[in-house]
Amino acid sequence: MKRKFKTLLTACTILALPMSVAFAESWFPYPAQEVVPAFATDGKVEFVEYNALEKAEKKWNICVSFPHMKDAYWLGVDYGIIAESKRLGVATNIVDAGGYTELAKQISQIEDCAASGADAIIIGAISGDGLNSVIKEVTSKGIPVIDVINGVSSKDISAKSLVSFYTMGQATGNYIAQRHPEGSAAVTVGWFPGPAGAAWVEAANKGFMEAIKGSAATVLEPRYGDTGKETQLKLVEDVLQANPEISYIAGTAVTAEAAQGLIRERNLGDQVKLLAFYMTPGVYEGIKRGFIQAAPADSMVIQARVAIDQAVRILEKKDFVKHVGPKIFVVDPSNIDKVQRDNILPPADFKPTFNVK
Repeated sequence: MKRKFKTLLTACTILALPMSVAFAESWFPYPAQEVVPAFATDGKVEFVEYNALEKAEKKWNICVSFPHMKDAYWLGVDYGIIAESKRLGVATNIVDAGGYTELAKQISQIEDCAASGADAIIIGAISGDGLNSVIKEVTSKGIPVIDVINGVSSKDISAKSLVSFYTMGQATGNYIAQRHPEGSAAVTVGWFPGPAGAAWVEAANKGFMEAIKGSAATVLEPRYGDTGKETQLKLVEDVLQANPEISYIAGTAVTAEAAQGLIRERNLGDQVKLLAFYMTPGVYEGIKRGFIQAAPADSMVIQARVAIDQAVRILEKKDFVKHVGPKIFVVDPSNIDKVQRDNILPPADFKPTFNVK
């Protein structure tokens, strides 16, 4: 039986969730958004409470493909996958391709997942379109594929557990636009959306650009790059050197994390504000310490938990929500002390884990 209750919820409802909601044996029900019809880019968003299964009927073998494990965001996804696999009692193997330039490696790893006998495959995609052929190949063998976090354009997938990165980028753009409306003093924004070609990056870029349109903010040419700290730091250094008048650096969580030290080193804290369009432990601590201004929270831990639950429901032929993600809200100095950290991030002592047996 599908245990899904459509309820109007607010950001305040989410912020008030106790720690036990997300991280005790029963982390659910969890405030979420379902897209109807599923997989539609222009689908209607309906607020729901997501409920997971209590336990899997058997020890299913689930393979999970990540783009990389180079930053704390994917560590949070890792935690959600591992925690929910243990809770439900399924076996899980996680592989990572090593970066957003490694599409061929991710394709090969997904093929290996299928060949090794995976009952279901969960994919955090490097490319929005580049995995469509391998997804078609895998699903033709009767193996369900769940799209987590990043998004793919394939219609052969069974479910999506993700938020709209368009909305994440839009929330970040709105944060600037509301503070610098048309007619106020002009500000310059450096924008670092992430690796070119990734579906989540293109979506965030579109949302950000549309939100900031008509404000007093001028956005410099987007600087794309892999989400490694060295890459992002070099991009920020180049933009600061060429644009000393800059007022905001907005971009990936890695961008904001990497830029903190540089901004302090150059005594630019009063001039340059840092924004990320998604949350990581480093961004959270940066906001707490006053070094980062704001970031939307997409509860990546919950997205991962939901993906595992969707996989089990599909394998056991139970009702499931096809396209769903946690409700998004912005965290900044005005509300960070009210946010339950463990609702949106992994425990501080969690280390990368690749298997549940």
